[in-house]
Amino acid sequence: MHQFKELKVWQKGRVLVKDIYRATRRFPQDELFGIISQMRRSAVSIPTNIAEGCGGNSDNELSRFLDIANGSAFELETLVILSFDLEFITQDEFEIFDAKLNEIQKMIFGLKQSLSKTNS
Repeated sequence: MHQFKELKVWQKGRVLVKDIYRATRRFPQDELFGIISQMRRSAVSIPTNIAEGCGGNSDNELSRFLDIANGSAFELETLVILSFDLEFITQDEFEIFDAKLNEIQKMIFGLKQSLSKTNS
């Protein structure tokens, strides 16, 4: 079992959730059940899947949940791009979200790599 609260990637994912919720409050209200909901769910999925994997019984289980978290990060990246295309977020917001997501994706990959090295 791993201590998820100590993982920097979980901490960054948690901050990202807050940032996404704040940004989507300004989106058009008719997107509440569309892109807003999808962005929030994919953002929340990142740290929650990391935490769930840490609660598992093996590094293989953690690795599987890291894959799910990473998939959610790529989904959110696509939604951020679409939000920029639809002019729901500014260029500056897009660049900040893009950088945060790229960092999280790299951190998840690095954590997966470290798991595979310890199991070799």
